[in-house]
Amino acid sequence: MRIRVRMRARPIDEPHRVASPLELLFDLTFVVAVAAVTAQFAHAIVEGHAAGGIAPFLQVFFAIWWAWMNFTWFASSYDTDDVGYRVLTMVQMAGVLVLAAGVPVAAEHADYGFVTLGYVIMRIGLVLLWLRAASGDPARRRTALRYAAGISVVTVGWLYHSVLAPVSAELPLFVVLALLELAVPLWAERERPTTWHPHHIAERYGLFTIILLGESVLAVSRGVAAAMEAGEVGGRFVVVAVSGLVVLFALWWLYFLVEAGEGLSGRRDRSYLWGYGHYGIFAALAALGAGLEAATEEGGHGVAGPLTLGYAVAIPVGVFLLLLGAVYRLIAARPVVPSLVLWAFAAVVAALPAASPWIGVHGVVAAIAASCVLLVTATIVMTGSAAARAHGDRADRALA
Repeated sequence: MRIRVRMRARPIDEPHRVASPLELLFDLTFVVAVAAVTAQFAHAIVEGHAAGGIAPFLQVFFAIWWAWMNFTWFASSYDTDDVGYRVLTMVQMAGVLVLAAGVPVAAEHADYGFVTLGYVIMRIGLVLLWLRAASGDPARRRTALRYAAGISVVTVGWLYHSVLAPVSAELPLFVVLALLELAVPLWAERERPTTWHPHHIAERYGLFTIILLGESVLAVSRGVAAAMEAGEVGGRFVVVAVSGLVVLFALWWLYFLVEAGEGLSGRRDRSYLWGYGHYGIFAALAALGAGLEAATEEGGHGVAGPLTLGYAVAIPVGVFLLLLGAVYRLIAARPVVPSLVLWAFAAVVAALPAASPWIGVHGVVAAIAASCVLLVTATIVMTGSAAARAHGDRADRALA
């Protein structure tokens, strides 16, 4: 391993480009942060404060997602894996852990001091990497400097938001700062686009999706532990736990129906919408973990009613289905699942909690699982039919 490598842009079409061991280690620190925010949201749901917990959940999750995404796209273009690159990656990992430590205080007391501190540490590491890129890649120096400047300015805004902003202005200022964060890549890349690798990016997003699904499994296990501690293990408990696992497996199946790398290769101009749209997909998966934890824990010491618990599972599933169809429609030549089908299933899932007074939370979760299984079955049939038609067309052309 070399101590220092000039930070040049990596080729767009580099063969066999996959996630590095350092990127996988980097992702593990986000497991801690996501677990913290999911656990706090689950606690808010169980205690009957689901509505009040949504805003803190979305705000903290935005910081987690945006920090992960910024490093991921940078690494896709400029991963040199030298000593300096590794050290600055470790700095960002330290920031993630500080952010995770501040999640309970942020959720319970709306004190975002530690969350902001962790976020600022991550941004410092990223700014230094962009300055290295500006030095090592003259062709994209202005792009790298724009990134460094934009990130720095918005980071100062986050410090003001955390330390000096009046309470009444915190939420509006958060929205403004979040929009400015989203605007930085659009502004910076106008100078000269970076050379991110489409298949590498698709793999990285897929890996983070798996992490979030794994977090949901962990959340269900926490609900199982809480239910066992309260002595509430029974048939309903088993139904919720098993149905939750079925839902997660079905969503995993649906997410990987489309080969995103191929789509991004031919539609690089749509990468912003595709990447930004994943905030909702990732947040929905994290929220689903919280909802499943709360539903599994039903009957414990919580005060949430069946309707709330039902919607805590149904809404994230519905949002996931709608956004998944939207982002893959951006890059897929032909949608695997028609949008109308996804909208129909999302509507059915959203309506199921209304039946909770009669079928209970376990019945709602089981019905959501059955709906997801039916949707997966429909995709298998449609995919098989499409493959058969494509094979027939090739055979006809060969005969002609």
